[in-house]
Amino acid sequence: MELRQLEYLVAVAEEGGFTRAAARVHVSQPGISAQIKQLERDLGAVLVDRSARTVRLTAAGEAALVHARAALAAAEAVRRSVDEVNGLVRGRLVVGMVTACTVTPLFDALSAFHRAHPGVGITLAEDGSDRLVERVRGGTADLALVGTPGAPPRDLASMTVVSERLVAAVPPGHPLAGRPHVGLGDLGGHPVVCLPEGTGIRAVFDRACAAAGVRPDIALQAAAPGAVADLALRGLGVAVLSESTAAAHRGRLEVLPLDGVGTPAVLALVWSTPVSAALRELLVHCRRSFAPPDGPDRPGGGHPAGGAG
Repeated sequence: MELRQLEYLVAVAEEGGFTRAAARVHVSQPGISAQIKQLERDLGAVLVDRSARTVRLTAAGEAALVHARAALAAAEAVRRSVDEVNGLVRGRLVVGMVTACTVTPLFDALSAFHRAHPGVGITLAEDGSDRLVERVRGGTADLALVGTPGAPPRDLASMTVVSERLVAAVPPGHPLAGRPHVGLGDLGGHPVVCLPEGTGIRAVFDRACAAAGVRPDIALQAAAPGAVADLALRGLGVAVLSESTAAAHRGRLEVLPLDGVGTPAVLALVWSTPVSAALRELLVHCRRSFAPPDGPDRPGGGHPAGGAG
């Protein structure tokens, strides 16, 4: 049994298939499949059910998964402790980012970190916020930029980047155009264009609608906030966006405050503790990049980062 085989098992479980798992660990699909089969032979049990379209772990696989994650975390802790004694910053960091959320300060932080510590490899992974949070919890991502409804998860360390309200955006001539604000009930007679489930903005919107007893007509979904705005501009629905994202399209779209949504959409960096020397250094650069130009370098400082995904 090898650590890499345990890493592959975790990747297959979390990605739901061999192809995505192979891309994640930078190994060919046949290679990762062969290593999983070897692990199954070593353990004398089938760990992965390959009969369905979506790969799932067997009962034996689920039991092994818990210990595989623990073994990988323990191995990383050994390396981290030795590196800290030696004063080294090396290894590899997996940084997650919510899909299609272009956040310049994060890229600036990664660039500055790479220049300061070229010996540390960086892998950037895009995914939905929900899945990225689980990857951080499971130890397969070191840091992730995620959108959350309200405060970030309490079981993870975090730094809030953006916290802002939701708005509706419509093109000129739309029946809702010209109003000083709209309520959730006002959206009932119109198709809505928004981000997909698994994003912070969508979670805020869905929860507010459920609390108000409103069932919106979700006509179209797009992973990129800019695409949501473009679809609304073409008359395909009312866009539900964060305030800063909608403001970027002001002039083409009319931005309307959305009443009845009390929870803000939050964009935050999240990570698990304790942190490695490499992650600690990256967080220093993140705090510098995300700090307001005229404000203190502090966790939770706001920054116009392109909206809360």
